[in-house]
Amino acid sequence: MASNLTDDQREFYEEARQRTKAEVDEFQNQIDAELAKVRERIQGLKQGVEAARQMYDAACLMLGEPNELADAETED
Repeated sequence: MASNLTDDQREFYEEARQRTKAEVDEFQNQIDAELAKVRERIQGLKQGVEAARQMYDAACLMLGEPNELADAETED
């Protein structure tokens, strides 16, 4: 098929190919950046959960109450 193209057509398609490759690369870079933000946010949330669980565990211990979160943790 490529052999049937005129020089102008070949130039047009080559420019389109290069332009769209750059667009694909830019979209992928944006996706990677957004995923990094999400991973960072998830890590922060996990740290918050861990800190809250430690506080809850200590409160249960001080009150002599069972810690149902510890049971739920083993089910996860």
